[in-house]
Amino acid sequence: MYLVSGAAGSAVADMDPGSCTMRILLAEDEPDTRTERPMRHLLASAAILSLCLSLTGAGGAALAQEPTGALRVRVRHAAAPIPGARVSSEGVVAGTDLRGDARLRLPVGEHRVAIARLGFADTTVVATVPAGSEATLTVELREKTLEAEALVVTATRGATVVEEQPIRVEAVPLEEIEENQTIAPGSLTTLLNELPGVHVDQSVPGLGGAGLRMRGMPARHTQVLMDGLPLLGAEPDAFGLLQTPPLDLARVEVIPGIASALYGGSALGGVLNLVSKRPTGDPMVLANAGSLGETDLVGFVPGRITPRWGYTLTGGAHGQRREDPDGDGWAEVAGYRRAEARPRLFWDDGAGRSLLLTGGYTAENRRGGTLPGRTLPSGPAYAEGLDTRRADAGLAGHALTGGGLLLGGRASVTRQSHRRSYAERVERDRQTTGFAEATLGGSHAGHTWVLGSALEVDALSAPVNRGAEYRYVTPGVFAQDEAVLADWLTVALSARVDHQNRYGTFLSPRVSALVRPGGGLTVRASGGTGWAAPRPLIEEVEAVGLAKLSPVQDLRAESAAGVSLDAGWNAGPLELSASVFGSRVRHPLNERTVRTGPTPMLELYSMAGPRETRGAELLAHVDHGVLQLLASYTYLDAREENPSGGRRWAERVPRKAGEVGAILEDEEVGRVGVEWAYTGKMRIENDPYRGFTRPFSELNFLAAKSFGETQVFFNALNLLDVRQSRYDPLLRPAPSAVGQPATDLWAPLAGRVFNVGVQLEM
Repeated sequence: MYLVSGAAGSAVADMDPGSCTMRILLAEDEPDTRTERPMRHLLASAAILSLCLSLTGAGGAALAQEPTGALRVRVRHAAAPIPGARVSSEGVVAGTDLRGDARLRLPVGEHRVAIARLGFADTTVVATVPAGSEATLTVELREKTLEAEALVVTATRGATVVEEQPIRVEAVPLEEIEENQTIAPGSLTTLLNELPGVHVDQSVPGLGGAGLRMRGMPARHTQVLMDGLPLLGAEPDAFGLLQTPPLDLARVEVIPGIASALYGGSALGGVLNLVSKRPTGDPMVLANAGSLGETDLVGFVPGRITPRWGYTLTGGAHGQRREDPDGDGWAEVAGYRRAEARPRLFWDDGAGRSLLLTGGYTAENRRGGTLPGRTLPSGPAYAEGLDTRRADAGLAGHALTGGGLLLGGRASVTRQSHRRSYAERVERDRQTTGFAEATLGGSHAGHTWVLGSALEVDALSAPVNRGAEYRYVTPGVFAQDEAVLADWLTVALSARVDHQNRYGTFLSPRVSALVRPGGGLTVRASGGTGWAAPRPLIEEVEAVGLAKLSPVQDLRAESAAGVSLDAGWNAGPLELSASVFGSRVRHPLNERTVRTGPTPMLELYSMAGPRETRGAELLAHVDHGVLQLLASYTYLDAREENPSGGRRWAERVPRKAGEVGAILEDEEVGRVGVEWAYTGKMRIENDPYRGFTRPFSELNFLAAKSFGETQVFFNALNLLDVRQSRYDPLLRPAPSAVGQPATDLWAPLAGRVFNVGVQLEM
């Protein structure tokens, strides 16, 4: 639009290339005389005509010299569309829509096109724009280290920024991992216990095991993955999380609730995906020592071999001496010596093809029970031991085809050998897990879809009890479609069919929706079903040994249905979220003591009545620059069939739990923080002193000081010195019918603990 003005009035010319349209506007305050108007019209028309002739001539000549064409840029990450990306070339800028597409009008020829999006590495590509037609360019973005609100999650099979994912995912960013790795450098339990709806459940009293409960479901139903691979086995034991250092993690992804539609029968309670760091950055070494004799030395080394090939190497050595804080002769804190190593090899051609190769080995000797020279209240000594040797190997890769389809594949094998000792009795067992998966994904017309097939083989060999051995072979097929139906609505449909060689065929559907009403509010709703095959090495069996288990027979697969409604609101520094959820598990696996022979035995059985859980979660987070404030609250009502009739609380599920924390952090100076955690009442079994626990609180303090690339840290944990033995003895007056000398665990055992260490970047 051009404006020409003068005493006669104003004339406006709207011009497209090669054309001109004139509108003549007379000034309102001019005298309306018939003699002056024709002359004014003539003068204004002449001026505009002259301007149009000059401009259309210049524009036509320019267009004749530079013909234009259209370029459609499709921005993707692992076949998923990336909306909100900035696409620019030579001053022409466009943003990708919800389908991940942007359209540029450019002169014919070769151009450099830049793509930028929060959460991904900036990318520049070269494209050729043809004359008279539209070219399509597909660009694969690579993720980078991010803040929490921009995390890219992969556990849902459609790698997207977490706030655009219809399936609810709790994503723990690198900053939180780095904070917690100074508290527990050798395990993941401290990090995971801070997530709302997640409870680290203590188990195996003599050796100090731990499992991960999500939304009240038993720990055996949580699928633990490492870069999408089940490297800890199909069903991790009570010590896998305790043997995994967090130093090499870039983020942790948690899908709470039934996720069998995504990952099959091992994910009835939820999914935990540990995503490793890429081969960038500086080598790191962390050394730690604790007041109860804990020592850790962990190292992480990244590097590049060529521009396409890179590697990382993680290794560690850990030790803990046996400790008896209450002086009863029983090691409340088990002793161990452990070493682990995990190399990873990465390849990425920068054009949508990548490969990850990994292998790992862990060796741990753990000792607990009565201390040397001490005995149980009933008289004899009872030392416990567990020697673990675990080796694994895996690969994962994908390739983006010229048609925009994504081919993916993953495979792994894990073998664990255990030597368990219970007083004078020694048992050996071996678990082998094999996994393979192939997928094909794509995106079209607002839909992002994945088709796939998978095979899982899981076997247990136990010479001490052949009746507990199993070999499960489970092939499956699955599909997922994520559709952008409107600017405010995204829906994901998932379905999986698994055929289990012993328990039959299972269909696991799931539907999820993301609604954006506006005003910073997001609402997610989901519902689905799932299943799980029973495995004999549950926590209660690990505590007394397979020799105390009667032959496994007449069990049924567990099946479940669940729903969840999650809402989040973000306004400036304040972030609020709330969730309500419920689940119902049919034929839940349980154990009981039976007398079918000369000695009592544990028997596994499928309960006739369902296990039902309902609950709610609240979370508030304030990000005020260097100051972070966090508060969370979880309510759980988990009930199951009571063999004596009626219903009862499910075992070891806290009714209420909460946490309040504050941390003041400056990357160049250091950090200082404090947190208070509350654990409410829960029902327990196998305890002669009580049937319900006492609520308790823990107070923790952490501090770190930075000196360039070196950080020195100090932590004071459980400052209130809460110990289970302050309420009741940990040892029974006499062992249980199946020989368990200790009660169930429900509160801290070690009491007040301090640790100090140093972390160096080289």
